[in-house]
Amino acid sequence: MSEVNRRKFLESTAGVAAATTLGGSAALFSQTALAQALEFKPEAGAKLRVLRWSRFVQGDIDAYMINVKKFIDTTGVEVRVDNEGWEDVRPKAAVAANTGAGPDIILSTNDDANLYPDKLLDVTDLANYLGKKYGGWYDAGEAYNRPDGSHWIALPLGAAGSMMVYRESMMKAAGFDTFPKDTAGFLKLCQGLKAKGTPPGMALGNATGDGLWCNWLIWAFGGKLVDKDGKVVIDSPETLKALEYGKELYATFIPGTLSWLDPNNNKAFLDGQISLTNNGISIYYAANHSTDPKLKAMAADIQHAAFPIGPVGVPTESHLYFNQMIMKYTKYPNAAKAFLQFMFEKPQYEAWLTGCAGYVAAPLADYSKAPIWTADPKNLPYRDAVKNLRPAGYAGQLGYASAGAAADFIVVNMVAEAISGAKSPKEAMERAQKRAERYYKV
Repeated sequence: MSEVNRRKFLESTAGVAAATTLGGSAALFSQTALAQALEFKPEAGAKLRVLRWSRFVQGDIDAYMINVKKFIDTTGVEVRVDNEGWEDVRPKAAVAANTGAGPDIILSTNDDANLYPDKLLDVTDLANYLGKKYGGWYDAGEAYNRPDGSHWIALPLGAAGSMMVYRESMMKAAGFDTFPKDTAGFLKLCQGLKAKGTPPGMALGNATGDGLWCNWLIWAFGGKLVDKDGKVVIDSPETLKALEYGKELYATFIPGTLSWLDPNNNKAFLDGQISLTNNGISIYYAANHSTDPKLKAMAADIQHAAFPIGPVGVPTESHLYFNQMIMKYTKYPNAAKAFLQFMFEKPQYEAWLTGCAGYVAAPLADYSKAPIWTADPKNLPYRDAVKNLRPAGYAGQLGYASAGAAADFIVVNMVAEAISGAKSPKEAMERAQKRAERYYKV
């Protein structure tokens, strides 16, 4: 940390003890307390526009907007929030970064921030403040948003855990009392589910979140897109083993998964077409909050589990990571930082986690103690998604290349081509190797 930032950090934290109600009700959260604790006094006449991804859990956006209103009421800063699908946020964010005009704050996915780091406002002071106060950032947050190990180009928000979502009764009908913990047992379960007419299904289209299971598949067998030096190594014996396993797995899937995007498996599961998929907690949330007796009954039957462990012998979890970027062109940098800090303080952030019903796991260690994780035992598997997250650019350093490769769905496309038979595994690996090498130039 530079001496300037160190001094600012000490000055800001000096006021924290006196502002223990920071982020509370409007009566307790004065303009003076905001400036003292944050050192970010919103600019006169500040107006903020926030672009964020659309909710998959209604409680997410409801709780978020309640917090937005609290910020408006306590600071007088006008805030407009626009919601777009994940696939739409990325290109709109890129256009904003390149043209220097658009939203002040963008909530995006994975390592999108690394596509244009020079276009983003340095938030090191804010990240250091929050990390110190709330138990520290998990490693994945630093990997994504502090890739050079020095300054923070964006602020972590959390991650939507990609877990196994399954019908317990159908698992038992397929001959399993508990969910398999390894890939061999998982394949047998999927084969048993298909035999019973209750097949599994996982997205193989360009799905920003649900397509991440393809990372797990490759990593579980020791494959990876790049090595620690950033050399592309996806065309490998390990990847071949993963794709051969994937072909057997795909044979158990319901037809149509090649075109599935993020909403498709939710719909197929809730319609009773599939018995198992990978997803955030949104499927369970929808069933549990439904007024339809059939869906309420389904909710009682839904269970969650971590992805099985492959031959590498360790978990290889891939989750949908969320970041918060302040664009450098903003006319109101202090107001933007004040907004993100306010949203991250305990009264707001824990309320938002509760509204999300476990859909988002926190990037700060202290929020693993939030009430939502014990409010329902089915929430608990999602708690440590950020803690256990392996970044999509594994095993290399994150940056422009990893962000570009992820945005281009190279791994997802390779898996889809190989396991569906559209290409041979070798052809699919060779194509992925060439595509990735356009981004990674070592």
